[in-house]
Amino acid sequence: MTALYTIFPLSEENAREITTWRYDPPFDLYDLAPQYLSGFINPEYYYHQILNKKGDLIGYCCYGLDAQVPGGEYLINMPEVLDIGVGMKPILTGAGLGHEFVSAILDYASERFHPSRFRVTVAEFNQRSVRTFQNLGFKIQGSFIRELVNIQFFQLEKPVKEEDYG
Repeated sequence: MTALYTIFPLSEENAREITTWRYDPPFDLYDLAPQYLSGFINPEYYYHQILNKKGDLIGYCCYGLDAQVPGGEYLINMPEVLDIGVGMKPILTGAGLGHEFVSAILDYASERFHPSRFRVTVAEFNQRSVRTFQNLGFKIQGSFIRELVNIQFFQLEKPVKEEDYG
């Protein structure tokens, strides 16, 4: 079976493209500003690009501390718990691609980082994303309000191996 997506470290060219993506409100919270370009291509932040079979950029992800949302409580981190952040090209959101897209990101993360658990932090209003992660076995473990924007975020976790869930 041919993989639907290819994931590898984010190139500067694709990082520049991602900073031009604009989401409709309230999803514009996820718009990325060009002034952070150097961070997106810094290997220490683990930003990756996701290409489809044709080689088109369809999204990105990040792993580790840069996937955490300021204001949250993150008591356990890498290597045990791997935080994951995801972003899909705006014109592709809501088209039913989330399950396969996130599955590819998790598969890559499992092979690359070998965590015991995955964790994602999702804005409460982003119910499509919350459902996608829940359908992949994630469970809400907590929530917090990011005071700067007064938005509630859910922290969802899932063991890498289902039998480890307790």
